[in-house]
Amino acid sequence: MAEISIFEDEAFGVVNLLTVINEEHALPGQIASLGLFEEQGVASTTVQIEKDGNVLALVPAAPRGGTGLAVIGDKRSLIPFNTVHLPQVFKILADEIQGIRAVGSTTELQSAQAVVARRVEKARRQLDLTHEFQRIGATGGKVFDADGETVLLDIYQRFGLARPAVYSMGLGVPDTDVSEKCVAVLEAQEDALGNVTSTGAIALCGRTFWSKLIAHKNVREAYLASEAAAQLRGDRRASFSFGGILWMRSLGRHAGEGFIADDRARVIPEGVPELFISAFAPADYMETVNTEGLPYYTKLERMPFDKGVMGEAQSNPLHLCTRPLAVRELKI
Repeated sequence: MAEISIFEDEAFGVVNLLTVINEEHALPGQIASLGLFEEQGVASTTVQIEKDGNVLALVPAAPRGGTGLAVIGDKRSLIPFNTVHLPQVFKILADEIQGIRAVGSTTELQSAQAVVARRVEKARRQLDLTHEFQRIGATGGKVFDADGETVLLDIYQRFGLARPAVYSMGLGVPDTDVSEKCVAVLEAQEDALGNVTSTGAIALCGRTFWSKLIAHKNVREAYLASEAAAQLRGDRRASFSFGGILWMRSLGRHAGEGFIADDRARVIPEGVPELFISAFAPADYMETVNTEGLPYYTKLERMPFDKGVMGEAQSNPLHLCTRPLAVRELKI
């Protein structure tokens, strides 16, 4: 029979648990699966962001007394941002461990590890959902807290940029040349990117926008040609290309509201280095002080009177769009 002292094994130490929670697993969200955000660790909870004109970039850390990034001219400025602390707490009671017995080739330690791994995985899934929600916010220049209302970061406001007007695609007018509208959107992106070129563009569409788009007579033919293949997969929401843009229906929802508003679409450039960044700060544990941040952390500690162990999983991200003017918001 296993007992609570089994958690004193080094298998449940911070270093080993970091391997468990950071191991590769299926990407849970649409934004994550698209691979738009480049992840990097930072050694501090504060991230310095450099603004050079309309372009934002992370500033590399340097040792105290070392040489910092050269800032030339009046156009550049350094603005500090705090990473967001996202903790998840769970419990494993002594009763859950006391019933574990060694069976066949499975030891009591391995069984206890499996219990911990299941709790850690559940906590990580909740953190993944939060990352997905914050990343979709970052693509639109505004990152929200879990309530969907509290603004954690307004990129346009912090950097003094004027938010572009929402562009109408004229989908409510039968004779609208939608392909011409697409060209206008792509040209606006080109202007915002300047001397940086993209490899394409993705449009994430809300439900109503998507319905209007695929029903429009000047788009319908291209959609049906793509849908013929999609029907073999049994999913009528499959993406399709039109006007130089890959159109996709946004799948994420939170509290009954779409990650992308139902009557909107968001056009995002592809293939632009460091267009979207996810910076991760280290956890607030003694073992991780002054280390480079990882996407996820977890740690266990014994509960009072040895009633079990309390666990925590956490992440400390800053999700950022470095060229917010290159992302264009569309309306019907």
